[in-house]
Amino acid sequence: MEIVWQTPANPPHRQDYIFRDGVRYVKPYYFEFISHVKNRWTGKMIVDLFTDEFKGRNRDYYVSAVKAGRIQVDGKEVAISYVVQSSQKISHFLHRHEPPVMAMDVQILHTDPDVVTVYKPATVPVHPCGQYRKNTIVGILQAEHDLAPLFPIHRLDRLVSGLLIIARSASKADIFRQQIEGGEVKKQYIARVTGVFPEDEQVANVNVNYNAREGRSTVEVESGLNGNNSAKGKAACTKFTRISTNGTQSIVLCEPITGRTHQIRVHLQYLGHSIANDNLYLSESVPHRSIEGLSADRAATNSELSSKANHCEITEPGSADEPAEDFNIDPMCTNCPNLPPKGYDVHEAGLWLHCIRYSGPDWTYECPYPEWASLS
Repeated sequence: MEIVWQTPANPPHRQDYIFRDGVRYVKPYYFEFISHVKNRWTGKMIVDLFTDEFKGRNRDYYVSAVKAGRIQVDGKEVAISYVVQSSQKISHFLHRHEPPVMAMDVQILHTDPDVVTVYKPATVPVHPCGQYRKNTIVGILQAEHDLAPLFPIHRLDRLVSGLLIIARSASKADIFRQQIEGGEVKKQYIARVTGVFPEDEQVANVNVNYNAREGRSTVEVESGLNGNNSAKGKAACTKFTRISTNGTQSIVLCEPITGRTHQIRVHLQYLGHSIANDNLYLSESVPHRSIEGLSADRAATNSELSSKANHCEITEPGSADEPAEDFNIDPMCTNCPNLPPKGYDVHEAGLWLHCIRYSGPDWTYECPYPEWASLS
């Protein structure tokens, strides 16, 4: 079998996807991961380097990969005892398995020569990151609508749904970014939260400290003497207004003034009204946690950590194995014959957090409400 190696320059195509039981899969494909030798790698043997730095696979795999030419230095095959030098280019040729996402359409809401806005489904990342490349909003729009190049002008977390604004040129993207950085853009989300949210507007004005290793944020309240601010993290402010309640849960309008990681989620936790299916930020007193939420956040965190290793698998055991179909089995692949990489829940749920509106000096874009926004 002749292997065709893909790189980030290869665009995704409609036939790259498999749909089954409400899940969108990507057919596994051959991909060249490229990295450059860091200072701390210099002087290491190639097999030792991969074994120490990229722990998703064992030493035996890396020995086999070097011998088979699947790991190369500066475009050349090397021996397993080869010692790497600073700034060399290392290529790792892999049979790549991308994590699955929910099989909802990426609905185009508005399009013109400069801008396209879409309804982003939950569980789909915005752009290539970690183990995701084709299973992203940018990838799907390119494959199914022939839209490229695309420049997302704001970020929605993978588990968040709603309005996504995408510029169709770098110059238009710069205009949007200048307006956002200048505080000229107003952002609005809705969330479904636990309990009866207060009727009066609530403002959370407390620092947010994100821990990348744990994949979660905490709030840091000022506690210094004589007004000295000893809080860690970055300044963050969110305004909240109750839209409706059924006595058990509430729909809340969320207006973030700043844009910190997990800001809305952790500020709602701080106010005592976490997003109702957000296991990561539900308090210990909430009896019924969302198992799907746990799986989703764990997978997201593992994906962020694995991106450092340029790997296509998660080593944590999981229940995401699926039988192979419509793709060739690679004898060296540590994921085959299954479609998704190990450790991903193929039926994970999105958060009850949804972007509904962005508005600037002379423009407004909106997105329909999701089904969960109705408490009836």
